[in-house]
Amino acid sequence: MEGVPRGQPLDPQMLRDCGVSAQQTTYFVSAGWLQRLSKGAYLLAGDAPTRAGVLAYLGRHVSGLHIGGKTALDWQGGRLSIDAHTRFALWAQRPYVMPDWADAHLPHTLQTTRLFDDALPPELAVAPLPNLDPSILVSRPERALLELASDIGKRGGKGQALDEALAITATLHDLRPKVLDRLLSHCTRVKVVKLVRDLGAASGHAWGQDLQRHVDRLGPGKRWTSSRKGAPALNLKA
Repeated sequence: MEGVPRGQPLDPQMLRDCGVSAQQTTYFVSAGWLQRLSKGAYLLAGDAPTRAGVLAYLGRHVSGLHIGGKTALDWQGGRLSIDAHTRFALWAQRPYVMPDWADAHLPHTLQTTRLFDDALPPELAVAPLPNLDPSILVSRPERALLELASDIGKRGGKGQALDEALAITATLHDLRPKVLDRLLSHCTRVKVVKLVRDLGAASGHAWGQDLQRHVDRLGPGKRWTSSRKGAPALNLKA
């Protein structure tokens, strides 16, 4: 099995691509050359899953999986490496039950909140980062900003503090206005659009100075409020 990536769980298709049949896989497990992590997931004997390896495996099995929100912004800004001891903000199109070994080796939250309408291509503003497996997709900063805004006001581990979001947004000097405009034009969440408007205005950057039209498209003249037990109250102007 030459060329098999170290630290990356292998699924049956990857094994077949390496010339290993289902029958041979069973033999290699019984002979101690492969570890069976869970149904459809194997690892070379003596190896341990790495974070990059887990992400690459999940990227092949979870529809729309990508790293988003604060984690994506930290990566794009060079403030975080894949080996940092942090909880990864993962986004996907639908819920997925993570195998125990993935939970053990990749601290994470999984978000499935739908932010955009069906007309937006799901791959827009999502791309692999250099020097990582191409199946590990990361939100570009414009999309990650909307995901960050979505997390503000949520309870528990998925929640994002507003003051930290303001500090992060202040560092986003180079957002592409056309990409941000397209994302906001397809966003269906009033809360997200209003928060991006407010974060953009507070940042002082040029890209954040003309976003009210997106709020008007969704809810002109309507104040958005949220007050839930265990979550900070939000009161967003019209």
